Amino acid sequence: MSPDKLAYMANQIGKFFAHQKHDAAVAAIADHLEKFWDPRMRRTILSQYDSVSERLDPLVREAIAQLRKAHMS
Repeated sequence: MSPDKLAYMANQIGKFFAHQKHDAAVAAIADHLEKFWDPRMRRTILSQYDSVSERLDPLVREAIAQLRKAHMS
């Protein structure tokens, strides 16, 4: 799946959780991506983060940045 399509999908997930408080929304987005996205999808969005970050909503950008940090540990 293309990074652009994954960015679109991640933004859709972000819209679902956007009504929550900031920290809860970021955690929920990251949790959803971790639990429900196929590992290949997750690897792609994490590895292509720099090329798609401009197209990500702020909450989604923060959630993916947290996932990147967690996966690099």
